[in-house]
Amino acid sequence: MSASKHYDVAVLGMGLGALASAALLARRGWRVVVIGHGHRRATYALDDVSFSRRPFTFLGASSPTWGRVLVELAQSQTFRRRLTPVDPMFQLCMPGVRVELPPDTVLFQREIDREFPASRRVLDDLYGELAKTNAVADEVFEHDAVWPPGGFWERRETEKLSAALPWAGDPDLLAELPLDHAFRAAVDLSVRFAADQVDPLPTFSRARLHGAWTRGVQALEGGEEELTDFLVERLRAHGGELLASDRVERLAVKGGKVRGVYLSGEEEPIGVTFVVLDGAMEDVLEIAPDVARKLEEQETRVEPAEGRFVVSLVVRTEGVPASLGAESFVVPSEGLPMRLQRARVGDGVERLTAEALLPLGSPLDRQRSRMCTSLFEVLPFVERHVVACDSPHDGLPVWDARDPGPSAVEVTPGLRARRRDRTAVRPSGGSLDAEPMIPRYAVRAPTLRGLGAEPLRAGIGNVFLAGRGALPSLGQEGQLLAAWGVARIITRTDRRKEKMLRDMWSKVELS
Repeated sequence: MSASKHYDVAVLGMGLGALASAALLARRGWRVVVIGHGHRRATYALDDVSFSRRPFTFLGASSPTWGRVLVELAQSQTFRRRLTPVDPMFQLCMPGVRVELPPDTVLFQREIDREFPASRRVLDDLYGELAKTNAVADEVFEHDAVWPPGGFWERRETEKLSAALPWAGDPDLLAELPLDHAFRAAVDLSVRFAADQVDPLPTFSRARLHGAWTRGVQALEGGEEELTDFLVERLRAHGGELLASDRVERLAVKGGKVRGVYLSGEEEPIGVTFVVLDGAMEDVLEIAPDVARKLEEQETRVEPAEGRFVVSLVVRTEGVPASLGAESFVVPSEGLPMRLQRARVGDGVERLTAEALLPLGSPLDRQRSRMCTSLFEVLPFVERHVVACDSPHDGLPVWDARDPGPSAVEVTPGLRARRRDRTAVRPSGGSLDAEPMIPRYAVRAPTLRGLGAEPLRAGIGNVFLAGRGALPSLGQEGQLLAAWGVARIITRTDRRKEKMLRDMWSKVELS
């Protein structure tokens, strides 16, 4: 096989884990190329109206693993200046209940006294336990280890660390709250929407994810795109390359290892020593036809079970209640619970990004309308101020409510708009067809006290997984742990680079 170029590491995809591992490896002296492999930017537009493909809150910002990444990239202070606190951290909106969780402890206790006075002691105990859980977990995840582990020495090291994690045996995190208590929804929804795994989750994961929402949420002004650009900037600063619009058609496998990757439309492969994929084992099977049968014989540990269906609603500011926070969880009287994110996108214009969790295979043609109806119930009069509405997942026309005119129809109860062909969003990166939903996984035979799912090693000698499937019950922190583990495994194949890394950390610890 003759290759037109050669890289030490090819990273396929631009998710959090993939880009974090790419930036780390580039910093450690590896020649890295990141290939977009179907990645789509978080936003697209209809004329000057900006839609969002997915809500994003960087819950992983509080993880010690992210802290280690920033220290190694020498960006701790720079990145900290990009963050702003979210206040309240989130709100819960459901019939008869409106509660918000502010970062200030005194204000939070007042909110509990106002809404749930009889449960004050139980909730005080809950958040006391969450504080202890976060402290122990931070200490465990600060160690340089491989999560989930593979070989004997990795298992010995990581299992020793994981034994210190609390909540063994999966007791009920909310055992003292009645089953119909409204605050259960605040905990359950914050966990469900943050996790990449469907229920049941280990109790430690539930505690860790809800703790991420309640230990002080930090936001990036530019959202997901700002984080992506930050990591790409670090990649390029250390000599890495980005092929954002390219996609890998297949892997060139010889002797049980990947020797190159073929980009779509290219006849010559790009030579590689290692491949890191932002995905699960099923994504490897799609691009490795030569070894797909062998890999399929291995037990698949994760299977897509749910998808994140997103609706983006752009409205005039006067139609949005001033009390609505940046992050909310909405439980309508009918329909699915939703996560709702509010963001200013222009002068007097705001974007409400709603996300619901659907079983895969659910009909999607009316889901946008159902979610809008639920939002109009919770946020009365918003429908009078809608500018435009779209979902990237149903493939239906964009709803344009600006000057609707005689061509407008009632697209959903209370809202009249023109149906615009999807070619109108194509110039800004919108898709003509329905885009797949981001999956949430069901895990078979979990490992590592229920935290581990797919191994980092993908079954082909030099292919690794740094996506959502490795530690799906930990959400973004799981992706960061997987990224760190993959970077460590690859680094240890080169003693010179490993020594350079040890020397660098010695200087960091002495400074």
